[in-house]
Amino acid sequence: MNRIAQSPATLMVRNENGRYSVASADVILEVARQVIDQKLQRGEKFSSPDATKDYLQMKLAGLEHEVFAVLFLDNQHRLIAYREMFRGTIDSASVHPREVVKAALALNAGAMIVAHNHPSGHPEPSPADRQITRRLKEALALVDVRIIDHLVVGGFTSVSFAERGLL
Repeated sequence: MNRIAQSPATLMVRNENGRYSVASADVILEVARQVIDQKLQRGEKFSSPDATKDYLQMKLAGLEHEVFAVLFLDNQHRLIAYREMFRGTIDSASVHPREVVKAALALNAGAMIVAHNHPSGHPEPSPADRQITRRLKEALALVDVRIIDHLVVGGFTSVSFAERGLL
């Protein structure tokens, strides 16, 4: 997947009038998020961990506050919905398992991938990240919804709980 060049001043973005102008990093990231939303619509299958990482990195990288997001999937791991469930501060976000369970049931999800960003750019999972994953997994198991991964995004890198055997 292409990455944003180190010198964002060389990147141009077309506005609604068809004119191109030099874009800031924030504008580039917002345009990238819009493109990824259009590219991955309901029913698309998350067939590889790399595709999932790329998608979530584009959605969560560059945010200055923590966001806890959920990819609600059907039993075939096809996308039902992407929801940013909780927003926090620069170093934490309160996650409420009850609200995640309610959303999973409302969407009739069979599986999910949870993710959040670390605005610091360092994607290493914290003890709190491990604890909330355990709590979510236990709560969702009661209603037969599986967590197939938890990704922590730090800049344009991420850590997968599934790949590390933490699920």
